[in-house]
Amino acid sequence: WVLSTNPLISARPARVLQNIVSKHSSQFRGNAQHDALEFLLWLLDRMHEDLGAASPAQQSRGPAQVGWALGGRARCADAAHPSARSSLTCPHCLKQSNTFDPFLCISLPIPLRQTRALNVTLVLQCERWRFVRVGLAVPLLGTVADLREMVAREGRVPAEQVILAEVSPRGLLRSLSDPEALRAAGEAAPVYAFQPPPARCPRSLPTSPAVPRPEGPRLLPSAARSSDCLHRAPGGRILLLLCNTAGTGPQLARFGPPLVLREERGVSWEQLQLNILAQLRGVLRGEVRPQGTGALFRIRLAGGPAPCTYLSPQDPRPLCHPAIDRALQLCGAGGPPHVRLTVEWDTSTKERLFGSIQEEVVQDAESVRQQQQAHGQQHSCTLDECFQLYTKEEQV
Repeated sequence: WVLSTNPLISARPARVLQNIVSKHSSQFRGNAQHDALEFLLWLLDRMHEDLGAASPAQQSRGPAQVGWALGGRARCADAAHPSARSSLTCPHCLKQSNTFDPFLCISLPIPLRQTRALNVTLVLQCERWRFVRVGLAVPLLGTVADLREMVAREGRVPAEQVILAEVSPRGLLRSLSDPEALRAAGEAAPVYAFQPPPARCPRSLPTSPAVPRPEGPRLLPSAARSSDCLHRAPGGRILLLLCNTAGTGPQLARFGPPLVLREERGVSWEQLQLNILAQLRGVLRGEVRPQGTGALFRIRLAGGPAPCTYLSPQDPRPLCHPAIDRALQLCGAGGPPHVRLTVEWDTSTKERLFGSIQEEVVQDAESVRQQQQAHGQQHSCTLDECFQLYTKEEQV
């Protein structure tokens, strides 16, 4: 009991008050601790009832005493029973209806944090921002379009050039499109933001003699050729997002930096292989130039409807595979259309050419620590913010 433990109040009045309260309410009997708000509400309610009830002696004295009692009840109601006004406005005719409801207490909502910290790795074309991880405060109820705008401002690049994708330790997982909700972004894998290389004028490729196709069963699981391409006259350039992987099954792991290339649709396998090696020259142990039509690696379409679609080294135009056309057509809104590819290396070849290289080295910007610190602290709010949220208009 609160009063019995207060040294500023003598024990006798506190014991008298406790006995009176225990006499009229059994829930407050004993010396155990009781809820202060529950006692206050009970006390105000009993005062409200007692002041409004006239005793038989007061009734015998005349209506003046009864009026005093009713006036005391009104003063108690005015002091402890404020009214809350609820306004309902029709959105069509704008007619407003107001109701007043008396209350003794209000259960105020606590405003929650409206943002969360999300780290995004920027893969831009400038050397200074080549691989840097930035921390962003993204809205909980936002979309990927909001994230794209934030990344564009952070990297100082146009938003329409930003490609957002989730990259796991096993390779490219999926691309993010603008209509998607932002709450799931970055949960399955870290988010990467790619800036495509600048577009150049299409160059004519040298014609090469047709390579005879081997008879018998094929080494790669795909059975489609560029002759089955949906575009009979391939042209132009397409964007390719690539991740290098080594190993098989549970041992499959990504190594080296993720790449973004802009390639001709009619490029040959040999030239495509050379272009990929050129992007990896910074992590290669030495110069590598494949001879003939040999393949140092396999290229698989990542995240498509057919997860085991491989491009064939014997195909004169491997990027004219019909699965490439389907992947371009399935690109979501936001960012330039692109195709996600996984470059699969044999473990021995990877060790010989790259050694024990792992994933790319990413530098953390100061914003990563700032956002983690800001969102790691306990969220605080003022009483005024609670009342503002309680009285906020809502659409019924």
